[in-house]
Amino acid sequence: MIKIAVFYDGNYFLHVSNYYNYVHARRSRLSITGLHQFIRHQASDELEVDVRHCHIVDAHYFRGRYSAWEASQRGNQLFYDRLMDDNLMSEGVVTHYLPIKNISGFRMEKGVDVCLALEAFELAFLKKFEIVVLVASDGDYVPLIKKLNANGTKVMVLSWDFEYTNDDGQKMVTRTSQDLLEEVTYPVAMHEIIENRLRKNEPVINNLFIPPPVQRTNHQPLSQPEMEGEFHNSTILSLKSGYGFIKYPPNNLFFHYTSLLDTDFNEIHEGDTVEFHLDINENGEEIARDVRLIRE
Repeated sequence: MIKIAVFYDGNYFLHVSNYYNYVHARRSRLSITGLHQFIRHQASDELEVDVRHCHIVDAHYFRGRYSAWEASQRGNQLFYDRLMDDNLMSEGVVTHYLPIKNISGFRMEKGVDVCLALEAFELAFLKKFEIVVLVASDGDYVPLIKKLNANGTKVMVLSWDFEYTNDDGQKMVTRTSQDLLEEVTYPVAMHEIIENRLRKNEPVINNLFIPPPVQRTNHQPLSQPEMEGEFHNSTILSLKSGYGFIKYPPNNLFFHYTSLLDTDFNEIHEGDTVEFHLDINENGEEIARDVRLIRE
């Protein structure tokens, strides 16, 4: 059996997942289950063994986390933290959370990379993994990879490189450390694999993304969809080219035209009543998604 362990830099994973959910044409988050399936197939290809012999025997997720009080002040943050916990728990991923600290007025993660590196090296040494998989991009993990190499453990890094322009006209760039890629045994450029193989409709690639929720028809009663949270009602405050804001004190909620359900952007007007789900963007701000016009 090929023993595989996966270690997630949680902030990086969330950043990539948000990109595919809000920016990429796929409009869907990454699936932990699908990612583990992909890793098994990738290890099978690299080692030229049957995929049935490749098993993920350990998986760990590391991320900074707000305190219960701070999360309660950030809308549905507690709900989304619990939702992520449920997804990780269902796949057997062990979570490691460190407190987000207030440093000179800025909330920052401190020590997550060190915690991940120590845990990964200790477990690799004790459990003799054949492959350690890092979902990370930071060059700070280079010393860990060198230690794993010296221990005879092969290292695979799943990395994403992408860029886009946000709604404020700023160019956002995500790049993986070249030093990191040069040290690993198996560098896997996920952005290239996804773009090249999505067109072929391969199940392993399609399963990397969470399927969209089943949409209700007009004859179905409003209810709380599984794992989606309750719908909220309010009115549209303003509309711009392809996006708008919904009145939702204390802050107004941004929404993009791609978040509309059963409604065309040209059909909605300021003052219209809509229903929507709350979500959190990559900056930790509440936004509206699954926006639907309530017709009289």
